Amino acid sequence: MNRTTVSLIAVTTALAAVTGFAALNAPDAPAADTAQAAARLPVERSSLLCPAPSTSDLAETSYTSFTPATPDGEAAGKAELAAAEKESASSGKTKKPDTKPVLTPKEPGKPVGGSASGADVPARIGTAQGGLAPGWTVQETTTVTAGSGRGVLGTTCSAPDTDFWFPGVSTADERTDYVHLTNPDDSAAVVDIELYGKDGALKSDVGEGIQVPPHASVPVLLSTLLDKPQTNLTAHVTVRSGRVGAAVQAADDKLGADWLAPSTDPSGSLVLPGIPKDATSVRLVVFAPGQDDADLKVELASPNSSISPAGHETLHVKSGMTAAVDLGDVTKGEAGSLMLTPTDRSVPVVAALRVVRGKGDKQETAFIPATAPVSTRATAVDNRAKGSTLALVAPGATAVVKVTASPGTGGGSPVTEKYTVKAGTTLEVKPPVPGGLKGTYALTVEPVSGGPVHASRLLELPEGGVPMFTVQTLPDDRGTVSVPKAEPDLSVLVK
Repeated sequence: MNRTTVSLIAVTTALAAVTGFAALNAPDAPAADTAQAAARLPVERSSLLCPAPSTSDLAETSYTSFTPATPDGEAAGKAELAAAEKESASSGKTKKPDTKPVLTPKEPGKPVGGSASGADVPARIGTAQGGLAPGWTVQETTTVTAGSGRGVLGTTCSAPDTDFWFPGVSTADERTDYVHLTNPDDSAAVVDIELYGKDGALKSDVGEGIQVPPHASVPVLLSTLLDKPQTNLTAHVTVRSGRVGAAVQAADDKLGADWLAPSTDPSGSLVLPGIPKDATSVRLVVFAPGQDDADLKVELASPNSSISPAGHETLHVKSGMTAAVDLGDVTKGEAGSLMLTPTDRSVPVVAALRVVRGKGDKQETAFIPATAPVSTRATAVDNRAKGSTLALVAPGATAVVKVTASPGTGGGSPVTEKYTVKAGTTLEVKPPVPGGLKGTYALTVEPVSGGPVHASRLLELPEGGVPMFTVQTLPDDRGTVSVPKAEPDLSVLVK
């Protein structure tokens, strides 16, 4: 008997045994219906991309990493935040990065910090596996004390994707806006950048087919894409091949600088959480990407109720065009959040706020893009004993939220508090601080009951009389993934 015959007999016997077992243990449901309700399981791998922090020699940058610990979570894991290759401005070639990671976290539940100085700090590419992957969050915070990029520039390092909306960018003479594109993969990515103003799309052949080499980062100065300066624009970054991380660094000659993160996906209703109570100027920028015009109701969720700003109760946004409205000091000394809802039919839009604090030559800027609600958990890292403020907004129904402060990067014990956010209001809180805190710490926000909750974190680092600050929105950390349950279906073997 040859080897092929023996193999066939073995396979037939094995299939018979398995089929017999399946027949004896078959469920009552029809054989074709093998899929059950999906389970939520922790992700096994996470990727995060941090843009190059600054071109200023005065820049001081800190990185903070944190993975929330869970009672039944896996403790073992591996993570690192390493340098990306940097494109040379003169030759267009990439430079090999420093091989030493700036961060190497060891276990969930404990934040880890790193730092870098100067103008040549590269972008970072991060990966986490095993127990360090679910909910892994990294914050990049840069302080620049002088020059056109002066301010606190904070951003939550983002996962790679293929589509990004940035309402609120500008190519005005006083602004210097760069889109930073970072490619984590082994092959080159090809990216298009489209710009839309108050009259629609702005033609630019330069923004098409931008090459981002493997494991490298490329900054694109938006003013080079247009012939004439434009103040209120929306940038749409799309990836033809591959995937990238994208963020906009916006610097104003007089109003400081910060990072503008992408708006959440286009939606008929949006929430922009956490306008500081002492904001002296707030500008809303909205774009309608579809075929229909959008008519929006504009409301401010204050600490006690929802009100419409006088003179700006509604906003009409034409299809394919960017609309901007200056709301002034809309918060009037009380923290608030902006809520956009359709006045009639729902038309998807994207939106962001430019927020200014201070007066005269002591002004500073931050951006608040529209953000999705926290479905399971969100994390804000690089919190300080002083200067951190949490904003929670419940646009629909009253909600209860649990906030946990982690140990510090240098030690401390965790603390947990619960907060009730009334429907249609913004709750501003000084978050709990770990006992015996040393270093910086992380905050995790988890809905407990009630309606959806949107959140942001304000970080204040005043310098020389300038109220330098940055705001990070807190979308869900996507620490779990839906995995359908299934049972063996041997009928596929006989089809």
